[in-house]
Amino acid sequence: QVQLVESGGGLVQPGGSLRLSCAASGSIFSTRTMGWYRQSPGKQRELVAVYTVTGTNYADSVKGRFTISRDNAKNTIWLQMNSLKPEDTAVYYCYREFISGRAYWGQGTQVTVSS
Repeated sequence: QVQLVESGGGLVQPGGSLRLSCAASGSIFSTRTMGWYRQSPGKQRELVAVYTVTGTNYADSVKGRFTISRDNAKNTIWLQMNSLKPEDTAVYYCYREFISGRAYWGQGTQVTVSS
């Protein structure tokens, strides 16, 4: 079993910054993909930024503003979000998928961008 625990969400004004973190525990060997997705009310969950076996992928809407990073020794990934916009408001989910096909989601953390 794998547990993903997110933290760092909150309320921020437009143009502000937040940093999300996701700590993984359990059987996390043979990870294939890990990163961040988000979901706004009435919309489908969408990719924000992920590490894959071929590299790093970002949604076009966050390129140049968001940065994903990781520390494998700590089993932790982060999402640094700068120049936040109201349209970035969403619940952000940590995600990890394994070579076996198993996939896990965190509980989600709310990010609200509003003045």
